[in-house]
Amino acid sequence: MPCSAGSALASLSAPLSLPGLHIFAIAFALEVSVGKTSTVMALNNSNILLPCTFTTCIGFQDLVFTWYFNSTELIYHGKIKNKATEPTLIWHNPRVEFVGSTTKKDNNISIVLNNVEFSDAGKYTCHVKNPRERNAQHNATIILTVVHKMVETDNTVTLIIVGVVGGLIGLLILFMLIKRVVLFIIKKTQDGNGVGGL
Repeated sequence: MPCSAGSALASLSAPLSLPGLHIFAIAFALEVSVGKTSTVMALNNSNILLPCTFTTCIGFQDLVFTWYFNSTELIYHGKIKNKATEPTLIWHNPRVEFVGSTTKKDNNISIVLNNVEFSDAGKYTCHVKNPRERNAQHNATIILTVVHKMVETDNTVTLIIVGVVGGLIGLLILFMLIKRVVLFIIKKTQDGNGVGGL
């Protein structure tokens, strides 16, 4: 639901709004996103950014956000008083670092997981709760895959196809050139025979 519509419904006074519609507007006012892709890949022993942003139509007050690993293990817990203040840390895993900012254009609550290990592979959920929207809650999940080394894309098949197509085009051009030469020789021969016969 667009923010304008959500804000309009949310701003209706209780007597004028139907309870169901009011709850519907509140539920869809808060949105959480981890970006266009829901999966990320990290090299073992590297650091990886886990992105998360949130949007709210009617603003926020004492907003609480948490990051969970595989839905149950808390790895970061923070609180934001309002748009004019940056988040304050409540608790975090020592390997997790907050890298977002909520005083700028985007409400960015991204984190970085340092020294990634194979056991870190799994689901990371960014959860947001906004008391100003009657404790509306929303979350988004990103899946982390940890690899020993980044695998280069094998372009062998593509190169073979390009080579074959290029070869066929080359043969076609060669055939057209030979045909033109042969036709030119035949024409010259015929013209020579015609002149000799006169």
